[in-house]
Amino acid sequence: MQKIHWHSFATADKVAASAAQQILAAAEQAIEARGAFKLVLAGGSTPKKVYQLLAESSDDWSNWHIYYGDERCLPVDHAERNSRMAGSVFLDKVSIPAGQIHTMPAELGPENAAEAYRTTIELAGRFDMVLLGMGEDGHTASLFPGHVHSTDETVHAVFNSPKPPPERVSLSAKTLSNSLQVLFLVTGAGKQEAVKQWRQGEVLPVALIRPEAGVDVYIDEAALGDA
Repeated sequence: MQKIHWHSFATADKVAASAAQQILAAAEQAIEARGAFKLVLAGGSTPKKVYQLLAESSDDWSNWHIYYGDERCLPVDHAERNSRMAGSVFLDKVSIPAGQIHTMPAELGPENAAEAYRTTIELAGRFDMVLLGMGEDGHTASLFPGHVHSTDETVHAVFNSPKPPPERVSLSAKTLSNSLQVLFLVTGAGKQEAVKQWRQGEVLPVALIRPEAGVDVYIDEAALGDA
């Protein structure tokens, strides 16, 4: 059973601001306790606002380690890559050592990229924080309704994505759950139906992320609707 902690904010901008504060607080705590902060990034418009705010902060970036929840199988410099977005608004503007930014090699194709990233995940161990979004169909990362993957895998090769491009790479629900904190960022009126289904306990991909501490959902009033 998934434990969910709901946090409602008036606007998407307030969701982003609160999420950025939470990430920075988690980083400080992790570095003090364990000497490193291992963060999994999400793609999408709401995380983009968060990354822009992080880039404006004056954190000590030397102990940050960056991973990705999913990636589209496109050329390295393609504008639709999650790594390209995160780089342009955040990672290229801060001083995280290049060797601590673990980009998914999705340009190799789903199977080769997934195989390569499994080694990265094995070395990473437990994450300190995972950031996730939610699509209007209840998908998260590149885990889509109706897709079946081996529950033993840490990283999935994804084919036939209902959203283009069809080929992707995604961390598994098991891997995304292996984190001290999981933070969902959910904004926009288009998410209302999926949020309603999630709250009613329907089996959506978002409901498969089950870390020990439960998940925190930062949601704006537009996405929450009348729920």
